[in-house]
Amino acid sequence: MPEPTPARRRRKALRRTATMIAIGVAAVTAPGAVESANAQTALQEVMLVGNNWDGTADVIHSTGDFAKIGRINIIPDKDQRLAEIFSNPIRAGFFLGIRQLVGQGHDQYVDDMYTTPDGSAVVASRPSFADVVSIDTATGKLNWRFAVAGNRADHMAVSPDGNRVAVSASTANKVQVLDIHTGQEVGEFATGDSPHENVFTKDGKLWNMSIGNVETGFDAPWQDFTKGDRHITIVDANTFAPIKTIDMRARLDAFGRNDLSNAVRPVAFSPDQTKLYFQVSFFNGFLEYDIAQDKILRIATLPGNPNLNPDRTTWVLDSRHHGLSIDPTGAKLCVAGTMDDYATVVDRTTLQPGALVPASKPYWATVSGDGKDCLISESGANQVTAIDFATGAKVTSTPVGTHPQRVRLGHLPATWTAPPDNGGGTSTGGTGSSGSAGSSGS
Repeated sequence: MPEPTPARRRRKALRRTATMIAIGVAAVTAPGAVESANAQTALQEVMLVGNNWDGTADVIHSTGDFAKIGRINIIPDKDQRLAEIFSNPIRAGFFLGIRQLVGQGHDQYVDDMYTTPDGSAVVASRPSFADVVSIDTATGKLNWRFAVAGNRADHMAVSPDGNRVAVSASTANKVQVLDIHTGQEVGEFATGDSPHENVFTKDGKLWNMSIGNVETGFDAPWQDFTKGDRHITIVDANTFAPIKTIDMRARLDAFGRNDLSNAVRPVAFSPDQTKLYFQVSFFNGFLEYDIAQDKILRIATLPGNPNLNPDRTTWVLDSRHHGLSIDPTGAKLCVAGTMDDYATVVDRTTLQPGALVPASKPYWATVSGDGKDCLISESGANQVTAIDFATGAKVTSTPVGTHPQRVRLGHLPATWTAPPDNGGGTSTGGTGSSGSAGSSGS
């Protein structure tokens, strides 16, 4: 047989390649293969409830009955962390200080949490341990740990694409931004004293609100100057270059309310992100701020509880109202009246509150997955309560762990079941290069 010519060899090779591609496509597109791929990627929307004093996150339905699905232990490495802390006198001092001052006599084991886009992990900030950790949602084990700068971790925010998480390093006066998958730090920026809430906005910015020294007992109005530098810091969400600093002191004074604190607490942006609604320390209500005009437009003073102790040093961390959310249409705001023991839905047009729904120290407010309800965490009753945005009436309550605070939407595999508790053991994920990168004071 004659030797094949180069052209024939090329044609034969091309035919083999085409055949292999066809076989591969057929295998990938076979019904069984598609079903298998979908089974691996199918997710369910859930709510995560951070039980601060327990060190757990309860997983509940994001809509409807808000029933409990399961629980994740956020401190599987508790014994290892405590051993490290008490071997370092400085860290031990901060740990005990957090317990007595910020924690009201309790250790703060979980503040904020988000799931990764694929639902394989929950990433949480742990104030008393001064870190952020990634917990495998299937096994309950640590994927990575990042020790924040300073000695306490606080509020977080997740980027719109779900791939980065920003955490407030509250004693270091900075925000650190991490890759949510690896725990590697990708950037940071300086803030005012005690950075608190973080928000990524749709226009590519990252906002941080610093609240100052809320743990002190210098709470009389004339002692406000002792609370430190409190301002909003706005940076580019990709480069972390500073864009603007907003000190609400001047804006409040111009609005005629020099009696109010300039410590901005929870916030809610209007759906078009032209207005910012914000609470401040010691105040039973909130304010409306026009971002483009850089000025306060309106104020909503909400009812006070006549049984509230007027001694401001008894109010939790300078809070009076702490928790604010807005429904997806922008028509209604939901307010957690923390020290006044109620929550209420406020009409955004008139700023008039609806019925006052009794609640025990509600400390956060968020929106259900379908946008119909406001969900508040009742830190004094160890439950979360849903309130209908349309009617302002209570829908239901769900028992959770001790001292619930942050409530966040997340996603877990559709077939998810709670992992083993893994409580009290040693760290399984270690702190590798991502765990120690960029950290100090740990």
